[in-house]
Amino acid sequence: MAGRVLVAQVGAAHGLRGEVRLWSFTEDPMAVKDYCLESEDGTQTFAIESLRPAKDFLVARFAGVSNRTAAEALRNLKLYVSRARLPNPEPNEFYHADLIGLVAVATDGSVLGTVAAVHNFGAGDLIEIKPQCGPTVMVPFTDAVVPTIDLAAGRLIVAPPAGAFDRTEQNAGG
Repeated sequence: MAGRVLVAQVGAAHGLRGEVRLWSFTEDPMAVKDYCLESEDGTQTFAIESLRPAKDFLVARFAGVSNRTAAEALRNLKLYVSRARLPNPEPNEFYHADLIGLVAVATDGSVLGTVAAVHNFGAGDLIEIKPQCGPTVMVPFTDAVVPTIDLAAGRLIVAPPAGAFDRTEQNAGG
């Protein structure tokens, strides 16, 4: 996965002519059509022939996919782009892939854990932090909660909401 960035995921088939629901993770959702997309294992490439917005997703037709059966076979497929083909992020913008693996440090300097994932369930980005012990904790990815990101140092500073890490402390204590 090194050198590649997740940019989209295929959902269910849409209609009978090979179209699929597509969730784009690019800043401009329609920009996903400008890239040569690869499967997670890198063995397949996909070119988008047509793309249009729908209510909460995009509707895409991939080259070579012409019927519902072929479209259904793509369900849940994650699509990646070579990092070298993507533009450099602007200051204070980050690719989610760059955040995964960073050490999460509290404002007092204590280590909270490691960034395991970045999610967006429709209400804004969340950072999932895996503490050394206990379940993962999700915190909002906002300037107030994550005021500092230092990619060079491999860490981010987190001011978690009150009680966010209480379960992990209880688990660590016995």
